[in-house]
Amino acid sequence: MINFKNFLNEEQDPKAVEKISERLNSMLMTGEDVQYIAVQKKPAINLTPDCLVLTNKRIIVFRPKNLGLAMDLEDYIWRDVLSCHLKENIWGSEFTIQTIDGAVNKIDFLPKAQARKLYTMAQEQEEIQKEVRRQRDLEEKRASAGRLVVSGPTAQSQTNAESQKQQDDPVAVLQKLKTLLDNKLISQEEYDAKKAEVLSRM
Repeated sequence: MINFKNFLNEEQDPKAVEKISERLNSMLMTGEDVQYIAVQKKPAINLTPDCLVLTNKRIIVFRPKNLGLAMDLEDYIWRDVLSCHLKENIWGSEFTIQTIDGAVNKIDFLPKAQARKLYTMAQEQEEIQKEVRRQRDLEEKRASAGRLVVSGPTAQSQTNAESQKQQDDPVAVLQKLKTLLDNKLISQEEYDAKKAEVLSRM
């Protein structure tokens, strides 16, 4: 059960946060914790403000419709979020979410203190996700590098003749070596030694 009073630190509208908390209680996934709730504050009428919720797993955007009788919900898993941006205007701030597939979502008229807190927390999640993506890319490169054979005629025979032909092709081997060097998976010395070995067999 979410205690909505824990999310009133930057003068969020208590009624809006309480209403969102009631919906969140039935929406949270296993192991998901609410970290922050920001509430839109329009300069004129603010009867049904948009809200943005950060959890440890995603960003959830609540947009009330029909005087609060209906609600549009959009959520973004952190691994799908490419970046979050903050723009401070005269009447509050604009918070923008951009996903890795190019989707963009904006919430305007956020109080500056809330928007800054959102931005700081989003930046922390972005750093975590960048590291996750970097590790995944590195593992994929290592996995593809593990299939490289540069030992020439004495290499073990493989059942796939096409694969053997490609591995014996000096140009293909040199291209793979160059890719490994560019991705810093082998040193310049290792590259030079393997290159000399491949060239000696031509």
